[in-house]
Amino acid sequence: MTHDPDQHASLGAMYSDYFLDYASYVILERAVPHLNDGLKPVQRRLLHSMKELDDGRYNKVATIRGQTAKYHPHGDSSIDAAIVGLGQKELLIDTQGNWGNILTGDNAAAARYIEARLTKFALEISFNAKTTEWTPSYDGRNKEPVTLPMKFPLLLAQGVEGIAVGLACKMLPHNFIELLDASIAVLRKEPFELLPDFPTGGIMDATDYKDGLRGGKVRVRARISTEKKGILRITEIPFGTTTGALMDSIVAAADKGKIKIAKIEDNTAAEVDILVHLPAGVDAENLRDALYAFTDCELGISPNACVIADDKPQFLGVSDILRRNTEQTRELLRMELEIRLGELAEKWHFSSLEKIFIENRIYRDIEECTTWQAVLKAIDDGLKPFKKLLKREVTEDDLVRLTEIKIKRISKFDSFKADEEIKGLESDIEENEKNLKGLTRYTIRWFEELKKKYGKGRERRTEITTFDRVDRSQVILATETLYLDDKNGFAGFGLKKETPIEKCSTLDDVIIFGQDGKMRIVKIADKFFVGPRPLRVAVFRKDEDLIYSIIYRDGKEGAILAKRFRVGGITRDKEYELTKGTTGSRIFYFAVHKSEAESGDQLLIVHIKPALRLRNVSRPFNFGEVQIKSRSSGGNIVTKLPIDRIVRAPKDFDPEVGA
Repeated sequence: MTHDPDQHASLGAMYSDYFLDYASYVILERAVPHLNDGLKPVQRRLLHSMKELDDGRYNKVATIRGQTAKYHPHGDSSIDAAIVGLGQKELLIDTQGNWGNILTGDNAAAARYIEARLTKFALEISFNAKTTEWTPSYDGRNKEPVTLPMKFPLLLAQGVEGIAVGLACKMLPHNFIELLDASIAVLRKEPFELLPDFPTGGIMDATDYKDGLRGGKVRVRARISTEKKGILRITEIPFGTTTGALMDSIVAAADKGKIKIAKIEDNTAAEVDILVHLPAGVDAENLRDALYAFTDCELGISPNACVIADDKPQFLGVSDILRRNTEQTRELLRMELEIRLGELAEKWHFSSLEKIFIENRIYRDIEECTTWQAVLKAIDDGLKPFKKLLKREVTEDDLVRLTEIKIKRISKFDSFKADEEIKGLESDIEENEKNLKGLTRYTIRWFEELKKKYGKGRERRTEITTFDRVDRSQVILATETLYLDDKNGFAGFGLKKETPIEKCSTLDDVIIFGQDGKMRIVKIADKFFVGPRPLRVAVFRKDEDLIYSIIYRDGKEGAILAKRFRVGGITRDKEYELTKGTTGSRIFYFAVHKSEAESGDQLLIVHIKPALRLRNVSRPFNFGEVQIKSRSSGGNIVTKLPIDRIVRAPKDFDPEVGA
């Protein structure tokens, strides 16, 4: 290609134009399917090539690849990938040989070893040269379809993925029968809903599908059952993964200590069959939830319904796509009926002409003619008394066709058979005219007939339900231990030589109460800083309704305050002041209890620093008199005098008598 150097004002403008040209090419010609037939260019060229080769028998895929290369000059790999992808969907291509396995991810055999042909369904819905818009191929030697005249919502049935420049397409597959029912509902102006249906089955929550538009999401789970004590069986897997990848994710989760399994074995053949063996003491229900939480047994899929429509990419919901496909099917059927009606009318016209020509022996009128024009005039004159019986004018082409009737046909002409043939044509014409007048009813019958002929065995595979997201913190195994290095102020599950605190998991959070009167919650790790001699380091569990009690001095010389509180809502890694935040504040007492009653049953002895004229230096304090308030409350005054220490009162302590 040559470019005018004066066409671009700058180098940046030139590259901008080149980039836009390339981006448009990738979007329109490679990555995104067309709304009309649901196909990318390579798929369309492949099916067109298979139609050219079609004789009812299987063809080697290598042969089909070569035929397709006449239209798609982008290498063998793209053609091979396209035919294998279409063949594995088991809708348009009838396959023979090893075509791989979508369950295990096994590849198909080489193109020279496998064979294919178009299915009867593909031949019925995808091809009609008379209603196809054609364009020259890349080298101008052949013609290829702009789009195939598709009379079925193929895009929604097969699903498709593609990545272009700054654009992505991800159409999820839908159920064959449900698509036909929805198309009928569109024609009847009835409501309908479309949800994905995956060839791998599984269990789906499509609450947030959002009609397949950007921002939507579906969650798909494997089907897991308890085979017998100690064994879980996986019989269906989420769309987008394979049995091998699923097993790898389970083994990885076990290696990280998130789940416990004894062993896993794969017996998958035509159907998924994965056995997960449980070790002794592991609950099957809990492990199943853990598989959903930590492995590919549950996957989220984000659709992005992008198609080429009106020569540009558009984001359309699946409902809108179905409506447009249904209207297109109706329009294609109208075109086919009109074409057929025209063909029947032509056949009726010439059959009637032939009958008149032979029965009235008009062919004898040309025996004495010496010129071609005289022959045509003699035939035309002979037909004049009968022209009022015809439905259109007699043309010169009609006269020429009459001269081409062979003597053998004339001699064997059967007037009764001719009348029967004409009556049959008239009946067909009447039926086509009736179908045209009732085009919507005719289109509904078309969809019903497709369902009747090809719907068997295409029932929904993916179960539609709703399920809550598994709380990972509730199902992860506590396989680690939280340790504390009190002297240096560090904690973590990697400090094996330090003081053990409690069992934990790698997903837990840790709550820390420091000597400085600050509280924070952090993500557990191998090692993290908690401060020297912390008051409390423990696994933070939201479902524990713990009550904390503290007595602290406000600043260096302030009053002594007591408070009881619950932790409440928190933000990870944020510091929370438990005192008033005054510089020099000091915590004298800290305790944690599991119930309000237990927290209120705290009888303490506050030892006040001796001073002149101070007689009673030991005073009882009952925490039951302090109300439970928020974490940020200041607390109740215990004393304004400086204190030495606080200790728990002995069990036989009598507050009336004193210390």
